[in-house]
Formats: sequence, C-alpha cells, structure tokens
Amino acid sequence: MTFRKPTLLAAAAFATFLLPALALGADDARPLFDGKTPKGWILTDGQPLPAKFVQEDGINPHGTGSYIVSYEEKLGDFIVDFDYKLSKGCNSGVFVRVNDLKDPVYTGIEIALDDTTGQGYHDSGAFYDLVKPTSNAQKPAGEWNHMTITAKGPRIAVSINGTEVSKIDLDEFDKPGLRPDGSKHKFEKVAIGKLDRSGYLGFQDHGQDCWYKNITFKKP
Repeated sequence: MTFRKPTLLAAAAFATFLLPALALGADDARPLFDGKTPKGWILTDGQPLPAKFVQEDGINPHGTGSYIVSYEEKLGDFIVDFDYKLSKGCNSGVFVRVNDLKDPVYTGIEIALDDTTGQGYHDSGAFYDLVKPTSNAQKPAGEWNHMTITAKGPRIAVSINGTEVSKIDLDEFDKPGLRPDGSKHKFEKVAIGKLDRSGYLGFQDHGQDCWYKNITFKKP
C-alpha cells in the first residue's frame, strides 16, 4: 500500500476540524449555573440556595428571604452573560463585586433590572443611582432578555440584548455620595471608587418573581 502526501485542501480541512478543540482554553466561558440544581449558589447567610428556587425557567430569587442569591466564588475581572425574565411590575437587580454578603448595598455595585421603559437612574441597565442608561433595550415583562456585564479594573460596561446601554469608570466616583459631576447619589457612606475590585455576583429579590438562566463567566 502506498501513502499519498496530504493535499493542501485536505490539510486545511483537517485543521478546520481541529480548530474548535484547539480553541478551547482556560479563558473560555464556563457555566456558573447548571440549569437544573442550585449547586454553587448561596444565600446572604452563606447557606446553600434551596432547590425549590431552581425552577423550570431558572433561578428565581423571590421568596428566598435573602436580599440576593449569589454565586459562591468571588469574581474580579470578568465577562458574565445570562438570560433574564421579569414578571409584570418586577423590581430586581444584578449585584457585582459584592465584598460582604451581609451588606450588598454598600459593598457592591447594583445594575438595575426593572419592568420599566425609561432611562433613569433606576431603570434597567442603570448602575443604580450612579449612571443612567443611554437607552432602554429591554423587552416587555414575560419575555427573555440577554445581559452581558464586562468588568475590567475600574471599568464596567453593560449590554442588554446586544446593545451597550451603560458604562462606569469607578475611579471617577472618589467621593462618598457624589457623582463625578458633583450631583448627589444615595450612597453617602462609601466612596464607590474605593470598593474592592473583586466580589460576589448576585441576583436581587425585591418582592417579585424573576428568573435567571444560561449564566456563564469568562475572563475579559
């Protein structure tokens, strides 16, 4: 039997076949939620998330008795993607870089998620009471949305359904209770820019049903 030298076309096809496997590495997205169990998710008291809050549509923090439901590991720089769905009239939020689970409000950053259509400090995509979104790209209550949060050093950016809606440079928030333009915000106890650059990711229970699924993490 004779073996023929592979043609350039065959070599290219073989390389294309291998590419997905070769491309997989430590920086590729990994799931933070397996879609079926509460594994890896905790309450603010450190206890595991009860299984009944993993529902058909995903994690539902409402009714847990915990201000946020958090992933168990702290994240520093990251790109986090997830899908979310709000019930009618829902007020929720995503917390990032929370240092103390017993005090998420003053040790982390909240990205607002609300069943609203505005572009104010408390509308979806806003850095709560800090930076307004430039647009409201959210779909109505009952429909699924996709959010991407990219955090690298002092800069955090938020996209909803493929549109970047807000970004913040934490270094500009160096005085308690003040935005860079001198206007006041509600966090009078802390200079936002001095918060830790690593912390917990969490989804807020603020009184209504909401669901989160397809939650992934990768390095930016």
